[in-house]
Amino acid sequence: MPGSAQDNAHDPDRGTDKGTDRDADRPGPGPSRRTALRTASAAASAAFLLPVVAASPAARADQPPSGGAPDPSPDGSGALQRAFAAAAKEHRVPLSVLLGVSYLQSRWDGHRGAPSVTGGYGPMHLTDAFTALSAAPHHSQGTEDARGDQARPLRVPEASVPEPRQLPARLRTLDRAAELTGLSAAALRGDAAANVRGGAALLAAEQKKLGLPPSEDPADWYAAVAAYSGADSATAAAVFADDVYDVIRGGAARTTGDGERVTLDAAPQVTPDRRQLRSLGLPDPKRDPHVEAPDNVSCEWIPAPYEQFGDNDYGNHDLGNRPLSQMIDYIVIHDTEGSWDTTIKLVQDPTYVSWQYTLRSSDGHIAQHVPLKDVAWHAGNWYVNAKSIGLEHEGFLTAPDAWYTEAMYRSSARLVKWLARRYGIPLDRQHILGHDNVPGTTATTIKGMHTDPGPYWDWAHYFTLLGAPFHRTAGASGGLVTIRPDYDTNEPVYTGCEQAGQECVPHGSSAVRLHTAPSDDAPLVKDIGLRPDGADSTTGVNDTGARATTGQQFAVAGRQGDWTAIWYLGGRAWFHNPRRRPTAVHGKGLVVTPKAGLTEVPVYGRAYPEKEAYPEGVPVQAVSPLPYKLLAGQRYALGLKTQGEYLWATTFDESGHIVVRGQDIYYQIQFGHRVAFVRAADVRVRHSGH
Repeated sequence: MPGSAQDNAHDPDRGTDKGTDRDADRPGPGPSRRTALRTASAAASAAFLLPVVAASPAARADQPPSGGAPDPSPDGSGALQRAFAAAAKEHRVPLSVLLGVSYLQSRWDGHRGAPSVTGGYGPMHLTDAFTALSAAPHHSQGTEDARGDQARPLRVPEASVPEPRQLPARLRTLDRAAELTGLSAAALRGDAAANVRGGAALLAAEQKKLGLPPSEDPADWYAAVAAYSGADSATAAAVFADDVYDVIRGGAARTTGDGERVTLDAAPQVTPDRRQLRSLGLPDPKRDPHVEAPDNVSCEWIPAPYEQFGDNDYGNHDLGNRPLSQMIDYIVIHDTEGSWDTTIKLVQDPTYVSWQYTLRSSDGHIAQHVPLKDVAWHAGNWYVNAKSIGLEHEGFLTAPDAWYTEAMYRSSARLVKWLARRYGIPLDRQHILGHDNVPGTTATTIKGMHTDPGPYWDWAHYFTLLGAPFHRTAGASGGLVTIRPDYDTNEPVYTGCEQAGQECVPHGSSAVRLHTAPSDDAPLVKDIGLRPDGADSTTGVNDTGARATTGQQFAVAGRQGDWTAIWYLGGRAWFHNPRRRPTAVHGKGLVVTPKAGLTEVPVYGRAYPEKEAYPEGVPVQAVSPLPYKLLAGQRYALGLKTQGEYLWATTFDESGHIVVRGQDIYYQIQFGHRVAFVRAADVRVRHSGH
């Protein structure tokens, strides 16, 4: 989220610039000093604020740089599977350990040679941050906003790159692998088989350093696995190692982005010797009492400052008393658009914005910044901010191969499960939102809303880790569909990852594209909120106008051959959904439709009370409809029922904060790619199959 559209506005409602949404919610004098763009902290932190994308794809493990067909083994195993076996044998590392570590780091994917957000390459995530940062594309040239959506004043990062000796050892493991194997750095970065050999060599060297024999029993490698994570605390290292052994016990199988099938057979009997962890000598500080997180994640307390600047200006969050003052209904998933180091510096800047948690890519380590009772400024919608918890994940939306690691997915899922249980939040896609699913507050803010974590976040895998996988809940007459393409093989064309109009590297995606008719040649559906002039939606990676994403439920509006129509943004939207390879599954549930006699009903981006509910001294907030209409005969999946509510919090002294509750009831619906609200008085609720 740092470096993204409305967050640099430093505004709790997070509009495109200070003085839009938050000021619409707070009366008084004109724009405060928050109107100024806070560039100093970002510039000072920007050495790592660089999307790192490879200039060209690297050779696959089964295809040399000169080309040629894959070389399948007679037993059916692919080249990458054989590379793991060969490296394990060469360095006397148990194959399951090597596969387990790689799965946590990259899910066995080489990501076509592109480095991760922490400068890691290949299936083993060998880190060479200096090369990755030096090769960063246009974002480091000092002329372009790191977010790239131009929805706010320009924030330009510095292009300086630290010298290798200035980088910590965890960001330089590729050099060590080169020393151990004699392989070139280029080979370790670009060749999957070489990369696997390098990772095996690092594990073997760590085992030797610890004075432990190269045992064939995977249970004897716990400390070496923990050390591989590069974690700087015993807790973080243990969480990583425990996840690796969880994978080893449960087994895994996956087809990578390069079409490589890799399998790790389950070994449920493996029980590692966790006492080995002491041999690493890592500090194990006592968890700060401010931390609110489950015991099975590594989490530290790095507080966001709550400071007053004068003239009633303060930052970077509001004090509260949730859930007594307001229910927490949402958990919002963000990406950071920057490195861990940059993000941590930004959230400690009182003139910036805030969120509750940041998650680190390399090992899933978490930092908490804002108490859960308080209101952080992260979602771009003051109503959602007041009722949500924000999680920032280290990564880049427009660089899909600056990947979200398995370690981070798992740590995030543990945290979200714990939060959902604590606050009674349903594990579904109308409560677990991407930042790109949060609605604009008014017609003027829709364009500035964020698009992270984007189409490359693997929602299906994430919800499987949450224990709430998406599956069919009804037959074809159920009336709803749940979007559920196969992530690895679903590769819709996107543009703009590196340059405007340029096609992104093909990559698995959680999203399906929506057309005006059942044909790939038909125009994409229009989003009049994003384009009031009626212009077409595009294939841009940040264009959410014609996109439905995994886990979202929509009411069926028709079927024709291999195509399914859904009600979307006030009209029919068609997506390819072949029976042999479906991109959605049948479902059932409750839907809303206009009450009899109404031809259309307004749609809102927030559920504010009616004017009669406001006490003296609290200005009435306009109930402003968005530029969409829910028309007679249309149906939309119902997510939750809520009372009109508004948090009046405009002063540093929380004693002046007031929660205004009205009599109006709203339903949240899946209206487009983003959720929206309709007044209960305007619609009726019915079962989807009727």
